[in-house]
Amino acid sequence: MATGLFAGKVCLVTGSTQGVGQASAMMMAEEGASGLVICGRQQDAGERVRAALEQLGTPAIFVGADLARVEDCFAVVDAAEARFGRVDVVANVAGLTDRGSIEDTDVATYDRLFAVNTRAPFFIIQRSVPLMRRAGGGAIVNVISIAAHGGAPIISAYVASKAALIGLTKNVAHALRRDHIRVNGLNMGWTATPGEERIQRTAHARGDDWLEEISRAQPFGRLLEPREIARAICFLASSESAIVTGSVMDFDQTVIGAYD
Repeated sequence: MATGLFAGKVCLVTGSTQGVGQASAMMMAEEGASGLVICGRQQDAGERVRAALEQLGTPAIFVGADLARVEDCFAVVDAAEARFGRVDVVANVAGLTDRGSIEDTDVATYDRLFAVNTRAPFFIIQRSVPLMRRAGGGAIVNVISIAAHGGAPIISAYVASKAALIGLTKNVAHALRRDHIRVNGLNMGWTATPGEERIQRTAHARGDDWLEEISRAQPFGRLLEPREIARAICFLASSESAIVTGSVMDFDQTVIGAYD
């Protein structure tokens, strides 16, 4: 049942044309957000999500953006200010999961992963801070990854980019605490998203039963769902998490450091 957690709040959600980002934006609208800014590279998908948000009664804009470009990161925040005059919540959900080990990752892949996974949140936060400070506070949630603890050998650069985001989350939380701007992170576990399906089919050549095959090996017999992750994001972005800042939550069905 909706409780109006985001009533009066303008929320900016990156990576919001599908998967966890879309689920998060929809949940914020359901919880009474007064405005939503979504962004992504897929114009048609972005317009569909924008229309769905407005059907829930939430004014929304879609900004076409490639977050590997710093100018696009700035443009998303600038569009939020131009349309709504403020930003109260930022959820940095967008991310790339390109494969590559320490032995075979090329420079272009490394740079692309860090550009989207680490640099984009940095500069979106940078651009948003003056707006939040002017409003008397705000909340930022960085979606990280359980793989930031170490991860698989085939995702070395991805792991490095997400581990860097943990450090950024804690540093910025400390820097902004007296501005009443909270910054927290969510180490997202393995989740059944359109992006995950794409990577499983293209990078791992899995077939139509990829989800069932992977799910059977998981402790709870399934992967996480986007709305489960969205619920955790909304918790960290709302008054439900009170004055919590600098926290990075592991959201997964495995326990880091535990062994059978």
